[in-house]
Formats: sequence, C-alpha cells, structure tokens
Amino acid sequence: MQKSSFLRVLKSAISDAAVKTDREAMSSYLVDWRGRHEGTALCVVEPSTVDEVAVVVRTALSHGVKVVPQGGNTGLVGGGVPLAGDAVGQQIVLSLRRLNRIRSINVLDNVIVADAGVVLQNAQTAARDVGRLLPVSLAAEGSAQIGGIVSTNAGGTGVLRYGTTRELVLGLEVVLADGSIWNGLQPLRKNNSGYDLKQLFIGSEGTLGIVTAAALKLFPLPQSRVTAFVGLPSPDAAVNLLRDLQSEIGDCVTAFELMQRECLELVLGALDGARDPLQHSHPWYALVEASTALRTNTLADAIEENLAIAFEAGIVADAVLAHSEQQRATLWRLREEISEAERRHGPTAKHDISVPVSRIAEFLHHAPAAVKNSVPNAIPFAFGHVGDGNIHFNVFASAEDTKTINLVIYDLVTALGGSISAEHGIGLSKVDLLKRYKDTRSMLLMQSVRKALDPDAILNPGKVFDLAKTTDLGL
Repeated sequence: MQKSSFLRVLKSAISDAAVKTDREAMSSYLVDWRGRHEGTALCVVEPSTVDEVAVVVRTALSHGVKVVPQGGNTGLVGGGVPLAGDAVGQQIVLSLRRLNRIRSINVLDNVIVADAGVVLQNAQTAARDVGRLLPVSLAAEGSAQIGGIVSTNAGGTGVLRYGTTRELVLGLEVVLADGSIWNGLQPLRKNNSGYDLKQLFIGSEGTLGIVTAAALKLFPLPQSRVTAFVGLPSPDAAVNLLRDLQSEIGDCVTAFELMQRECLELVLGALDGARDPLQHSHPWYALVEASTALRTNTLADAIEENLAIAFEAGIVADAVLAHSEQQRATLWRLREEISEAERRHGPTAKHDISVPVSRIAEFLHHAPAAVKNSVPNAIPFAFGHVGDGNIHFNVFASAEDTKTINLVIYDLVTALGGSISAEHGIGLSKVDLLKRYKDTRSMLLMQSVRKALDPDAILNPGKVFDLAKTTDLGL
C-alpha cells in the first residue's frame, strides 16, 4: 500500500483539514497520558460526523490500514494510542474530538444523547442546566470524552450509588469494522427484543466498533448533600463505617472514597494552598458523601449522628463536615489530585484492582507486606472507591521491579476472588497479564466475538489481546 495513495483517497473522501500528517501536529495523539506508550501513525484523522467516521473506516479497510479510535486520551493503560514499530503495519489515529454535539436532552425520559467527542464536564453541565444529574464523575472529566468513557466502561466516584457507565447506557450508535453504522440509540428502559447488542461495545476499548454517540441515563439533581472527611484507624474501620451508614441511610450514600495518609501527604506537598482538614494525622481517611433529591436537613443530622456513634465505637477517630460548596470542593480536590501528585513525585507501578468489599481490609493488610518482601525498597500506597471494592494500589518503585510487583499484587487479588482491572481497562499495559489471569474459556469467547465483529483485525490493534497470538490459546 502506498502511503500517498491512501492519504489522497482519504482527503478526497472527507477534507484536507480533517487529516493531520505533520509529525509535530500529531505528537500529542501518539503518546498516552502517562508517557508510557508512544506509537506511530500515517496520520491523525478528525471527522466531524458519523458518516465521515464510516468513510474513514471503509477507506482504511480497503487499503489494509489499522484504525486506532481515540477520545480524550486520558486513559492509564495505553488503550487509545497506536502501536510502535514497523512490524505492526500501517495505522491511523481516528480522533473523535470534533464529534462534539449534544444531540438532545429529554427531562421526561431522563436521557441525554451526546456525540462521542463531547467532553464529560460539558455533558454534566448541559444536564445540570435542565435540573438533571449525569452521575459519571472522574478526576479527568474536564478532558475525558463520552465515547472513551463508554468504550472503557469508566467507573469513578459515583459507582456506589449509580453504577458503572455500563449501567447508565441506554443506547449507542457505533461504526462497525466494515464501515457500516449500527444505530442502537433508542433510549428505552426496557427492550427485550433479542440480544442487548450495546453491551458488546461498552468496555470493549474500541476493538469491536467505534462508539460515535451514546444515550445516557439522567437523574434528578441532589437538593441536599452532605460531605464529610473522616479520619480512620484502619481499612477495617472504613468498611465498618460504610456498612453502618448504608444500614441507616441506604443509597443516599453516593460516594465513599478511601485514602492512605501517604496519599494525602502527596497532595499536600504538591497542591498550593492545600491544608490538612483534620487537626491530627491518621493512618487512613474516608471522603464520604451522601445526597438526596429531597429538600431536607435530616440527612446532615443522620450523618452527624452516625459519625458520633462510630466515634464512640472507636471506628472513627475524627471528622469534619463541609458547610459550603467551596468547602466541599476543597475536600474533593484532596482526593481528585492524588493521581497528579503521584505523577509529579515519580514513577509508580499502578494497580487498578477490585476485590469483594468484604475482603478489602484483608487485601490492604497483606498487599504492602507482600510487596516489601519482594522489593524491600518499594513504597506502596493505596486509595480508591472502597464502596465498590475498587482500590488503586500503587507502588513507588523502579521500572525494573514493576513486573515482580505486578505479579505479587495480582496473585493476591486473584486469590481473593478479585480482578486485575476494575475500571481502567486492559489497553496495551495489561495484555499479557489478562492472558495470565483470565480463564481460558473467557479468553476464547472474547476472541470469538472479536473475530466475528472485526474479521480483518483493523480496529485498535494489540489492545485487550493480540489476535495474532490467539493460537496460544488454541484458536
């Protein structure tokens, strides 16, 4: 395939302005947010309509070119960047950023329909403007895009109350590997007419089709909200506090974020003006938020009463409640800035894992010792969404020690009945790990689905698993 021939056909099919070929102009599209993966591409294409996306895919297919879909490029496992090296063949990056229209918002249906390139924060604002809540909430919501959020089944801080993205998607529009368009955007709460095809594409990381639009559930805006920053003696205390709060106020508990003291110190050292919310330091902290659509003062009373009971029982060591929206934002920023503060501090081995909530304390008890036994100079620390069992267990360590640390952590996670990826996906970073820890039957089924939907293997090559190596599993 001649590069010039492909680019000429591509530009005539859409527009010159939508195709970037200059290395400098393409540079930010070729490397992931963490700077761990950098690839090569013939060009970056930025279509502005679903029809143009379809044309790009058909053109790539006819010329034997691979297509790497990319949203806001905020992922942590290299899922949105092209591969490196000549052996991978010709690739293009297909950026969805120009598909950025909010197509509709229906308050009666409680649905927002948005293009894949709509930035999450913009979709949240549009929903808020009509008195509704789009509950997906991420630290990267100012740059993460709807298509990427759907394609990775993003989690975030609202999963405890509202579920993952998968539970919020009512319908999708998808460009398939042959360049055809599947319109499954019906915003229905019930639709039992055959297979629920949208579920194939949610969390598939762009390997089965390119999401171009999504219909997402909305909820009434919270009218009463209480946010507390709580000092805790241990992870066991955190799980017990969560249990007690849920027993008393049910699904009004919308977020329960756990962080180790080391995480707070990272943020305090990196964030100008940041202050420790509590008078004394504690080994662990929980950022707790409860909300309801009712206009009531009883929620704050209930939280304060339950924290007081927990204090008397030795579960809580100290706590402070936000008394304004500014104070709430200040508390949340201490949680949201952990990843950025960590990145500034130095390289880490990241572990986005999940275990049953009942086994979180067990994991956090054994994991640090297991890491230190294998790599004595490593510095582990943990934070995450304890309400749904998702812990980010990261370790400051050299690149040479990362593989050893990974196996130690993932062996423990597997023994506890957990998953090696809770919300970040597999991407490039965990391809070999998925093959090691996922059961063979599941791998065979996933590969069969991928071959059925993308027989020419043009979509997001090398991500999740490598189709060229399926013979390792007997396919």
